[in-house]
Amino acid sequence: MNTLYCPWRELYSESVSGTKRELVSEKECVFCTKFNDNRDAHHYIIKRLTHTIVIMNLYPYNAGHLLIIPLKHVACLSELTEDERNELMHTTTLSSEILKKSIEAQGINIGLNMGRIAGAGIPSHIHMHVIPRWVGDTNFLPIIAETKTISFDMNQMYKKLCLDFNQFALPTKQR
Repeated sequence: MNTLYCPWRELYSESVSGTKRELVSEKECVFCTKFNDNRDAHHYIIKRLTHTIVIMNLYPYNAGHLLIIPLKHVACLSELTEDERNELMHTTTLSSEILKKSIEAQGINIGLNMGRIAGAGIPSHIHMHVIPRWVGDTNFLPIIAETKTISFDMNQMYKKLCLDFNQFALPTKQR
């Protein structure tokens, strides 16, 4: 079996208050803090829906890496209502389609890590990863130089994705 060593991810996990701990309150949660701040562009929040938020990952595996996060601060899918779970999946599905059209992703990885042992960097607040992929988007740099190259400007990508997400009729939360 081959092992891919990714030491640059440890820096992120240690830099965010409350990561790696299973139980973090809403007040300590990096996601909840951003949701309550009302500075969507500053936090790269693309879309607010009734039960979920679409946000760009600040430490992306690839250009356009999105997180689909329930507004409710929960650690497990079973803690969401049926409506909340349905919106989480619907928004994840729609996000993958938008990434295919908007930035011409050739493939999509979708993942959910529940619990620290499963790999969750923020185990107290579940979230879906939607990661666009292209042929040749991996190379030797992460292994040899411990560097992942992501060639995009987050601000430009944010503006483009906000426009593209606003073209779709989604149930948005009234603010």
